[in-house]
Amino acid sequence: MIDYRIDRHSGVATYVQIVQQTKQALRLGLLAPGDKLPTAREVVEATAVNPNTVLKAYRELEREGLVEARRGLGTFVRRSLGAAPADSPLRAELEDWAARARAAGLEREDVAALFTAVLETHYPVRTPDPAPPKTSQGDPS
Repeated sequence: MIDYRIDRHSGVATYVQIVQQTKQALRLGLLAPGDKLPTAREVVEATAVNPNTVLKAYRELEREGLVEARRGLGTFVRRSLGAAPADSPLRAELEDWAARARAAGLEREDVAALFTAVLETHYPVRTPDPAPPKTSQGDPS
């Protein structure tokens, strides 16, 4: 089961935080196909968010094909994401690196900026190809 943590000061919409945390759990293997997500009522009780917000997040996850709602039963994971299990040796290395960064006096934002810079070096963001120029379909005169 996943426990959602909502940061009301992040500037990120609450439903987006639920979607992001669910996707992270799927990438880490903490949620697997067939697992049941908490009910909207359970999320509301744990986080004090509006039930419609939870339902909006679950609909987004369903639209992306990650979960499916089964009437009267709940919302279930359909597929997982990525291949980085929570017990990966890479995670242990990253844990060690983060501990060293903290010991060196780096703040959370410093670590995030450094990691993002390295990530962008190895995983550049692809920009979509520009759209072809529009042609005039009117009178050529």
